[in-house]
Amino acid sequence: MNPFWKEIIWCQFGAAIDTLQHALDACPDELWQARLWRESEVQPEFTEFWYVAYHAIFWLDYYCSESADEFTVPQPFTISELEFDTALPERVYTKQELLTYLEYARARCRAKINNLADENEPQRVRDNWRIKTVAELMLYTMRHVQEHAAHLSMLLGQETDSAPSWVSQVKIS
Repeated sequence: MNPFWKEIIWCQFGAAIDTLQHALDACPDELWQARLWRESEVQPEFTEFWYVAYHAIFWLDYYCSESADEFTVPQPFTISELEFDTALPERVYTKQELLTYLEYARARCRAKINNLADENEPQRVRDNWRIKTVAELMLYTMRHVQEHAAHLSMLLGQETDSAPSWVSQVKIS
């Protein structure tokens, strides 16, 4: 893949990750386990701030892995997120644990983009899925991270009258 496009994709993907990080940083302790959707078709526990953040980070990590067969998560996390009809993880993860996991997933994402040689390379994390290439999977994943980051930021604004500011692009380091 052209280095110019890799840099563009990283600038925007990194901004989405930064937006999620800013939402985590801004979340007060009293909202960490608050049920953020009052009326929901999903189990209420799945609407807690920490879980929405964990869900976004887990799938970022998963979709930046080389293959589903080789995917592992760092401790203390589990792959329970892959078991679609299960309960929450065994315990509530702390803000610091999720921030650490986010940094881990950020590094994997950056490496995935930097090492992408062919944008038409087949994705290897989900069989029988309409997304066929790694390039499209990366854009899909960026949208997923941004969706949850924006939602958490909006909820922070509603609950605390303060929300993280817009991140236009990641700072290049």
